[in-house]
Amino acid sequence: MAVESPDPDASEAARRAAAVVIDEAMSYVCAAALRAVAATGVADHLAAGPRTPAELAAASGVDAGNLRRVLRLLATRGLFAEDAEGRFGLTEAGEALRSDAPVPVRAAVLMITDRTFWLPSGELTRSLTEGTSAFDDIFGMPFFDHFAQDEQTAAVFHDGMAAMSEAENTPVARCWTFPDEALVVDVGGGQGGFLKAVLRASPTVRGVLYDRAHVLAGHRLDTRETEGRWELAEGDFFTSVPPGDVHVLKRILHDWDDDQCVTVLRNCRRSLAPKGRVLVVDAVIPPGDDPHQGKTLDLLMMVSLTGRERSQDDFERLFRAAGLKLVRIHSTPTVLSIVEAEAEAETEAD
Repeated sequence: MAVESPDPDASEAARRAAAVVIDEAMSYVCAAALRAVAATGVADHLAAGPRTPAELAAASGVDAGNLRRVLRLLATRGLFAEDAEGRFGLTEAGEALRSDAPVPVRAAVLMITDRTFWLPSGELTRSLTEGTSAFDDIFGMPFFDHFAQDEQTAAVFHDGMAAMSEAENTPVARCWTFPDEALVVDVGGGQGGFLKAVLRASPTVRGVLYDRAHVLAGHRLDTRETEGRWELAEGDFFTSVPPGDVHVLKRILHDWDDDQCVTVLRNCRRSLAPKGRVLVVDAVIPPGDDPHQGKTLDLLMMVSLTGRERSQDDFERLFRAAGLKLVRIHSTPTVLSIVEAEAEAETEAD
């Protein structure tokens, strides 16, 4: 079938619209360029200031000419800046790519652009036409099963999640008042970054970090500020959850489908102390067309896992099915919200 040529009499507005769409179609190259500089540690060699591509290439072990081309593109995204002498330096945003940055994101970049997300994203059409994740067909098994047998990939994921969470843990932990002497169970809490932030923000609180054994092995709770106020608990949140006054589920429910989420929430409800609370810390998708990081994360969940980012109505439905009710949604300075729930009276959900 022949491809029609553009209408020579098309309006300037129509031509601009076409150019915008073409730019959008090529935007994935920026993510690829960002991954390349993160993987090769380029930003670490700019701590002392701008350097030429040749100097950076020698320090990073990469090709100077191609490095310049990559940095030139990323400079258009505000991560690097080229000076009049052709040297490249880090912008304020780009500083976060350094391994020693106050809030380093290099590991998060490597996780988000890892092949476990990248390859299924290239098969997003399949998710539209078949209504399912492309991950299983590409990797031969579900997302977390793949991690269970691939230690290197699992490390990328857990280190990346820890890095992604680092910027948000403290501000989120300060947005909800944890009761004095409460026992807080961080369900699926990974390396414990959020629980550590909670313990720091609430000096009378005690905590339990609950996850699989291989994840707990990399925990980061052993600090002077948290000494004597935490313990580790190994288990599977689809089977049970340790007793506590507050159960926290940070970036957990978005990994799973509705039925799986209800199972986890019911387990929380069963082991929740009287007048206890369940705090779901996830993006809450707002109505309207405004940009929101949760809308992008939602597609990553769609192509690689069985989960999704959810709206307030979605959370209310999950809670009702689990014998919980939504109390309030607390906004935070981050993309995440704290969705607070309490137990309903005894129902058939038990």
